[in-house]
Amino acid sequence: MLCLSPIIPHVTHALWRALGHSTALIDERWLPVDPAALEQSSIQIVVQVNGKLRAHLMVPAGADDESVRGAALADAHVQKFIGGAQVRKVIVVRGKLVNVVV
Repeated sequence: MLCLSPIIPHVTHALWRALGHSTALIDERWLPVDPAALEQSSIQIVVQVNGKLRAHLMVPAGADDESVRGAALADAHVQKFIGGAQVRKVIVVRGKLVNVVV
């Protein structure tokens, strides 16, 4: 009920009163935020070859650039688009994407 109150305040207020609560729903306290619940152990990285989306990788959240680069170059979908061409440059944007330039 508390989560719906910002979206449909009048309906939730009426339902709150109908459930027998004596205080207004707007005066109720929200649950405290748990910072540990907001942390992720792995993140999804987008891999591009020459600026075109070619793969998505799941890597550990604290992975360094070299391990992300290695995982991107080892991916089967990326290998298919690289083919036998020489990789000129690999651009790693931490936590977001890897762009392989051939």
